[in-house]
Amino acid sequence: MERPKKLSATFVKTISAPGRYGDGRGGHGLSLLVKPSSTGRVRRIWCQRLRIDGKAVDLGLGSFPVTTLAEARAKALANRRSIEHGQEDPRTKARTVPTFSQAVETVIDLHQANWKNPRVASQWRASMKEYALPKLGRKTVAAITTSDIMAVLSPIWLEKRETSRKLRQRLGMVMKWAVAEGYRDDNPAGDAIGAALPKPTQQVVHQKALPFAEVGAALAAIRETGAWPATKLAFEFLTLTATRSGEVRHATWSEIDHGKRVWEIPAARTKTGKVHRVPLSNQAMDLLEQARESTGGEGLVFPAQRGKPLTDSTISKLVRENGIGCVPHGMRSSFRDWGAECSDAPREIAEFALGHVEGSAAELAYRRTDYFERRRELMQAWADYLAS
Repeated sequence: MERPKKLSATFVKTISAPGRYGDGRGGHGLSLLVKPSSTGRVRRIWCQRLRIDGKAVDLGLGSFPVTTLAEARAKALANRRSIEHGQEDPRTKARTVPTFSQAVETVIDLHQANWKNPRVASQWRASMKEYALPKLGRKTVAAITTSDIMAVLSPIWLEKRETSRKLRQRLGMVMKWAVAEGYRDDNPAGDAIGAALPKPTQQVVHQKALPFAEVGAALAAIRETGAWPATKLAFEFLTLTATRSGEVRHATWSEIDHGKRVWEIPAARTKTGKVHRVPLSNQAMDLLEQARESTGGEGLVFPAQRGKPLTDSTISKLVRENGIGCVPHGMRSSFRDWGAECSDAPREIAEFALGHVEGSAAELAYRRTDYFERRRELMQAWADYLAS
């Protein structure tokens, strides 16, 4: 669409190309900012550029269609008059305290680019919608009190420990954003909440894992099932490599170096945010050869039937429906127990094999090795143990 010399209601309603579109001469610095949103649509935001105390300042005047072109022009004119007549600073008038619901969306937009799991944004919205928004959604972030946060968390604090823990963390992030933006001076989801809420009495329930002596038989049982071959291979591969489900399900052939027998998991897909090199045992290489027969060695190593990545629930369902008394992630625990009881590997080597990086900042600064060759010996011993 051709950029007009002056904005029109039709142009504002239909323009979708990202950019800044000025209202031309006599527009008093008014522009329409068109930006892509997290949902794949576009956001149309009114912005006015003014000169205040000799400095260029951008003021937000609302978003379309809540604020129409005529209303945005009226605001822009009023702001210009305020400056010309030496009246109230338009920045003071333009700063409207957002509601909690608006603040949640702003915080999600700020952080979701750094979230490795694309489902985190939807998980945020779901938890807020169920527990927080009914009580806090319409309140401004400046009006929310510690008792409001307590009213959200108290009903689920002891019954749903993990849900309430994550919810408190998310509430805290929204309130910290409000403090940083100057909408309030304190964080009502901070330390006072921790002291006021009751201490949980139940023990932490760890993910189910098999005794390491039973893992080999479990793999043999899975091989005999009629499940999709890539699902079976993925489960056995994550067991042999002691890696996480997501790392395996999204593995691509470009990450595999067959000559060096190494799988290099990129930093974007590891929990530590660092590249993790996995030495591949003889048995792991055999599994890859089986996988190559169906994929041709391109794209995903273990694709679902339609060519997309396997879902976490697919592998979990395979284990559950075949009576294996663990979850896929529990195989990492089985490996760790075996390493402690049946190998001579130091604790540090076993932790590196799991992709854990421990130690003080000073230790990590001087320790440049990832013990790769020693880990190769350990992973081959693990594979040999399972085969026996």
